[in-house]
Amino acid sequence: MVRPLIAVLNGPNLNMLGLRQPDVYGRTTLDDVEQICIQAAERLDVAIDFRQTNGEGELVSWVQECRNRARGIVINPAAYGHTSIALLDALLAVDLPVIEVHISNIHRREDFRHHTYCSRAAAGVICGLGVRGYALALQAMTDMILDEDDR
Repeated sequence: MVRPLIAVLNGPNLNMLGLRQPDVYGRTTLDDVEQICIQAAERLDVAIDFRQTNGEGELVSWVQECRNRARGIVINPAAYGHTSIALLDALLAVDLPVIEVHISNIHRREDFRHHTYCSRAAAGVICGLGVRGYALALQAMTDMILDEDDR
């Protein structure tokens, strides 16, 4: 049986995890986050496609590619969540379940970070739980896929 594919997409500056503002984001690197996701995916019996880009257009293209190849999207849009209507439009267009992840609690930070366009397309948002949020999002996405399969 083919394992369902979940895209785990990461936006700008997440390649700097562990170096950039460790007081906010911790010392865990993006490679560490990928390993957390791989381990969670193995435990959940799903496949993942883990990617990061600093380019808004590339992120939009990756979301669009998910339409016919993935069962769901876990996305940390980073700053694009607060600015990108194009990313929101892409998430809405693919007609897939989406879970938005933020490592920090965006509601305890600057006012401009309190709103994300992507959350409008998301079934759920996980923020403030550090990199653990990725594993939680994969668990929730797997549950949503299984619920859909049971219908």
